[in-house]
Amino acid sequence: MQLIVKEKNKMRLNRLIEWCLYLFGYSLVFILVTSLFKSIYIDSNHLILWSTIIVIIIHILNKTIKPILVTLTIPITGITLGLFYPCINVFILKIVDWLLGKHFQIKNLAIALLVAILLSITNFIMDKIIKKIITKVKKHG
Repeated sequence: MQLIVKEKNKMRLNRLIEWCLYLFGYSLVFILVTSLFKSIYIDSNHLILWSTIIVIIIHILNKTIKPILVTLTIPITGITLGLFYPCINVFILKIVDWLLGKHFQIKNLAIALLVAILLSITNFIMDKIIKKIITKVKKHG
């Protein structure tokens, strides 16, 4: 399996490796937030397993439900100049909370908003920094 794939004269990471990077980054965010705040809870018996399951469910919801939510809330997002968009991510987190029951609980919406913002920052770091560094190292190495 290749680490770097060349498409249309552009280098990119292999999709599986890219997905694994996101899985690791998002899981790390959930573990960090769980250790910092008491109002978010992940089952500590299998912390890594449950954080990975959370990230997989979020990925599935982002590919299925989130595009519909974004389309339906375009007017509200436009009126608020994009400030409503993180509320969609909070809604996705609350769906995951509901699905996993006692294994994942968010008791405070402000913390849910913080987690949504941290996930966006992690996404930015992965897109703009980590992937760029890996493709440059592989291109020159």
